[in-house]
Amino acid sequence: MNWPGNCWYLTVTIEPLPPVVVGETVTLKCNFKTDGRLREIVWYRVTDGGTIKQKIFTYDAMFNTNYSHMEDYRRREDLVYQSTVRLPEVRISDNGPYECHVGIYDRATREKIVLASGNVFLTVMSPPNNISVVAENTPAPFSRYQAQNFTLVCTAKGGKPAPSVYFKRDGELIEVISYTQPSASDQGSSSAGVRGARPLISRDLDDTKLQRSLSLLDPEGRSAHLYTESPQRVHTHGQQAYEPSPATEVIPETVVSREFPRWVHSTDPLYYFSHTHIPQSDGSVVVQARLTWTLNPQLDNDALFSCEVKHPALSMPMQTEVTLAAPKGPKLLMSPSRAKVGDTVRITVQGFQNEVFPEPLFTWTRVGGRLLDGSTEREGKELILERVPAELNGSMYRCTAQNPLGSTDTHTRLIVFGMYAELCAHSGPALKQLLH
Repeated sequence: MNWPGNCWYLTVTIEPLPPVVVGETVTLKCNFKTDGRLREIVWYRVTDGGTIKQKIFTYDAMFNTNYSHMEDYRRREDLVYQSTVRLPEVRISDNGPYECHVGIYDRATREKIVLASGNVFLTVMSPPNNISVVAENTPAPFSRYQAQNFTLVCTAKGGKPAPSVYFKRDGELIEVISYTQPSASDQGSSSAGVRGARPLISRDLDDTKLQRSLSLLDPEGRSAHLYTESPQRVHTHGQQAYEPSPATEVIPETVVSREFPRWVHSTDPLYYFSHTHIPQSDGSVVVQARLTWTLNPQLDNDALFSCEVKHPALSMPMQTEVTLAAPKGPKLLMSPSRAKVGDTVRITVQGFQNEVFPEPLFTWTRVGGRLLDGSTEREGKELILERVPAELNGSMYRCTAQNPLGSTDTHTRLIVFGMYAELCAHSGPALKQLLH
C-alpha cells in the first residue's frame, strides 16, 4: 500500500500453511514492510463466511504490550515476535480463515491510522477416533430354505476430512460393486472401498463341501438333528448313565441343530458397497460404509471380515474386524439354584462355547406344552417363571439361539423336589427319551 507525496508504504503478506493435525502447534506468521511508524498488529479469526471477525491477539506498539482476546481459551495464543502468533494444541474448531491487520500512523496527521491486511486459511485435520462393525437388522433368524442378504455396517467417527473406508475378507481386499444408497445425508463424494482385488477363489464350493451338506439331510430331504455328548456321559447298553451331582454346577447338554440350507451357491458372491457421509457440528464427518452380499452359511461361517479406514492424518490404516460365527453350546444358569415352590425362577443364557457374531436371537419354548404364562414361546436372553408350582416338576425347556449363520438348541429340565428346584443336564440318550 503506497501513498503518493508522502512516499509511505505498507505491505502485508502471510505465508500459506500446510494442513495440520489436531494437537499440533501452528505458527501464524504475518510479514509486513513499512517505513512508517507502527501502531498495532491485530490477528482476527474470521467466521460465518467472513461476516464476523473475532480478535484473538493484539500487539500495541505504543505501549509495547500484547494481550489475548480469547479468555475462553485461557490465553492459548503466544506472541513469538510482534506479528507472529503460535497456537499450541490446535482443535478442529480452530479450522478456518485468519487475518492479520497492521496499522501505522499517517505522517500527515500523526493520529490517523492507516491499515493493511493479509489472510491465510488454517486447515485442521482430525483422524477418526472410533471405528466399529455391526451387522444390520440383527438379531435375525437362521433361514433354512431361502437365501437371504446380509449386510455389515462399518462406522468411522471423528474424521476430518472424511476418511476412506473399505472391507477385507480373510485379509484380502474385497472386489465390490458400488451403488448409491438413497439417503438424505449421502454426499456421494467418497471413493472409499472400490478397488481391484482378486476373486475369492479359495472359497468356491467344492464337491467335498457339497457332499458334506447333503449327508446331513435325512432320506426325505430334511435336516437331521445332531446330538452332542461329552466323553463323561458316553455309556453302553446296560450301564447307568452319568448323573450330575446337584452340588456341582453342570453345563446343560447342548442339542445342536446346525442345519445346512437347502440352497447352494457354487460361485463367489457379489459384494455390493455403499457409503454415507454425515457432517457433524464440530466439523468432523461420520462415514457409514455398507457391504451387502447373499449369505451362504456353509462358506461364510468362520470368515474373517475387517473394516479398514485410511486418512491423511494417519500414518497407517485403522482396522477393526469380526468373525462370522453361528452360536454353539449356549451356557444356561438357573437362579435360584434351589428355589422353593412359589419362587420366581430365572433361566439365563450366560454365554457360548464360541465367540458369536452377529448377535443371536433367543427363543424359549416348553417341550410338550405351553409356558407358565400360557404363551407358546418367549424371546430374550432370559426366561422368567413366576411363582413356580410343584406341577412343573420334570418340565423341559428349550432355548433356541440362532443368527443368520446357524441355529442351536439347548434343553434344560426343571426338577422340583418338594421345596427346591435345580437345573439338571442330560446326556444325549437320556434327553432323547425325555423329548419323546
